[in-house]
Amino acid sequence: MSEDTSTEGPRAGGRTAERTDEPPRGTAELEWDSAKGGRNAKVAMGTVPPGAKGESGEDDDGRVVVEEPRTPVDERDGPVSEKDALLSLTEGGGHEDLERSEALRAGAIADEIARRLNADASGTRIGTLALFNETVSFGGGFHSGGARHAEPRPGEASVVALDLAELSDLTELFVQPDGYEEAVDALRERRLLVLTGPPGSGREAAAVNLLGEALAIDGSGAGGCHRLLMPSAVLEPGWEPPVKHSGYLAVLDDGPAAVKRFTSAFGGGGARGIAQWTAVVAALRDSDSLLVLTGGHDLEVLAAGPGGEHLAHHHLTPVDPVAVVERRVLGHGGSPDARTDLHAMLERTGAAIALREQPAVRNAARLASVISADGDVAAEVARLRDPSEQVRAWFNRFREPEAVAFALAAAVLEDSGYLTVADAAVKLRAALMEPEPAPPDLRFGDRLGHEQQWIELHLPDGAGLAAGPPRVRFRNGLLGQTVLGYAWNALDGRREAVLGWLHRLLRHPDLEVRARAAVGAGVLALADPQYAVHRFLTGWAGSTSWPLRQAAATALGVAGSRPETADAVWGLLHQWARGGSSAQQRRLAGTAANTVGGLLGRNAPERAVAVLHDALDRGDDWGTLPAVAWGGVHLAGQGQVAPLLDAYLAWSEPQDLSPLVVKTLSAFVFAVSRPYEAPVTGPAAPASGGVRVPDVPVLLSELPRHHERLAELWARALARRPVQDTALEALHQWIDEYADRCPGALDAIAHLLASVARRPGRHRERLEWWLDKWARDRDHPSKNAARLLHTLDHGR
Repeated sequence: MSEDTSTEGPRAGGRTAERTDEPPRGTAELEWDSAKGGRNAKVAMGTVPPGAKGESGEDDDGRVVVEEPRTPVDERDGPVSEKDALLSLTEGGGHEDLERSEALRAGAIADEIARRLNADASGTRIGTLALFNETVSFGGGFHSGGARHAEPRPGEASVVALDLAELSDLTELFVQPDGYEEAVDALRERRLLVLTGPPGSGREAAAVNLLGEALAIDGSGAGGCHRLLMPSAVLEPGWEPPVKHSGYLAVLDDGPAAVKRFTSAFGGGGARGIAQWTAVVAALRDSDSLLVLTGGHDLEVLAAGPGGEHLAHHHLTPVDPVAVVERRVLGHGGSPDARTDLHAMLERTGAAIALREQPAVRNAARLASVISADGDVAAEVARLRDPSEQVRAWFNRFREPEAVAFALAAAVLEDSGYLTVADAAVKLRAALMEPEPAPPDLRFGDRLGHEQQWIELHLPDGAGLAAGPPRVRFRNGLLGQTVLGYAWNALDGRREAVLGWLHRLLRHPDLEVRARAAVGAGVLALADPQYAVHRFLTGWAGSTSWPLRQAAATALGVAGSRPETADAVWGLLHQWARGGSSAQQRRLAGTAANTVGGLLGRNAPERAVAVLHDALDRGDDWGTLPAVAWGGVHLAGQGQVAPLLDAYLAWSEPQDLSPLVVKTLSAFVFAVSRPYEAPVTGPAAPASGGVRVPDVPVLLSELPRHHERLAELWARALARRPVQDTALEALHQWIDEYADRCPGALDAIAHLLASVARRPGRHRERLEWWLDKWARDRDHPSKNAARLLHTLDHGR
């Protein structure tokens, strides 16, 4: 219990008719005043703060002295004094409103990212160890995309007939896409059809079916269907179909490099290119043959260029993958009951979700084959949804800087607007390539359905652009983090560029971009926390820049959210908290305190308060007080009020003027003074229950749940200088500013004051004196204070 004796002030048991000019004080308060001096007391508590250009005063000879402006306490080497620390705390500790908002937003985003990282909805997890301990199949840099099937060497056959087995597999259970009949008519009329679509959309199957149907309708096709192994041969002068009355399939690999090789025969395009396309069409007519040229976005752009008017174009609309499974499992028939059972099985096993995330026809066909063979559907779904394998396969397929830059930008800034992600991708691409004489013509949105099928542009509520800009999202919530981890660990030659780009995002003018970049840094640290600590986290955590320190705190919160990395992160935080008194070590301690006020503290509050204790109990160095006080505020906002208050009670138990007691009570008063700020995303109510009222201190809205703890801490703070002045100011705010915003708060405060007044010492006299002063204030008389005073008087 708090103890307070008094030797001056109003008589015990009541108020004097005429108030004295000084409130009641205790013995400990007088000793403190004697040691510090009245003016020093006021300055320390911030009641006489120095001006922005220095503090004026008089020395012993009466000369006017102007002190030099103080530098921030976290930028000076050596211990920080009690006076400077308390002044810094009352002035906000260097945390501006925008910075606090960034901390809240970053914490909310970190919560969501950690939830995704630890989710097990599909029965799989990101295979970090399996992913990064294997041999990487390509070198450290990004390489130009190229054909995955070597073209025939001189003397080898350049055309291969499709055998009956392949034709049957491609045509027997084929599901026609939208616009299929129009594509057949266009092929018959023009003889050459450019069929484009995203990889995995069934382009080859559609091409073979189009050729077969067009040939059958025309009554030709005696020569069968053939695959051209060297598509660029059709553009060579004098090319003719090797076999007349036939259909030909030419497949171009995705990516600009493959199309560049194909178009090299144009010799610069223009009139020559038009003549070559015309010659190809004429050769096909002369031999009564048809040609379907398939490819992706780059082929689509090429076909829209010079000479494209001589060709038939058709963009393949993706087929519903569930329809593909249904056709391959049930055939062309299938009863309504059989279809219902199949759809129920797809939902039950998670296969429907897997197909929505990866709608490629080849995935549907593979899943159908497992179902038809009574195989392990759950295992196939797990394989299909495994983000590690999906990411590995994508990086092996797409290596151009354009594709990789957008994938990494989306991974860091997922759920941001398209324009924000695209701008970040442009900057990353520039870091991955040699300087260019002019800005490149990059159109990431055009390639999303081709190179970036795992990414979608999501319109809010499906209401169109009027509801807001499209947001960039991965179809699978775990993919973005896996993309980041893979690039960081596998693309060795580009790690420096990725880190530099991420560091620049931390200075982005958009608050959300900075917060997501900090979360992205935490994802990078997951695979090898020790490397990340030495490579960038320590530099950020000890920086003089608050945004960088906040980024380090957010990154450590994400890195410590996984069981395999938690102990290493907690050990690092304790090490920083116990550091020395240099400015850089003190900033590290402050970052540790900031870190545990977020995600880590919510999940492990006992460990969090232990770090706060280490950061606070540093003897005569008071420089970490603002950071610890803020850490406590954020920890309370995370729903961990009881562990925080228990720690404050234990640390201030001696109730003397030792540094730890005064620091603890100062941090407590700071916590009761800070209004609650609701998180930007996620639920406003803490997971542990309790009440949160916006713009009202958490410790006021939760006063009924923690009455005894708060009553004892309030009694200790109100009885001891130098904390007493700010405690009285905070109590006045509770009564006049916050009580009316929080239902039932005034009654709870009355109960609190009654509990404090019953404690031994001069608590009652002090409360009555100040309540009376506030109630009779000439400029702003307080009705709430008058009511509380009346209640206190009648509750004796």
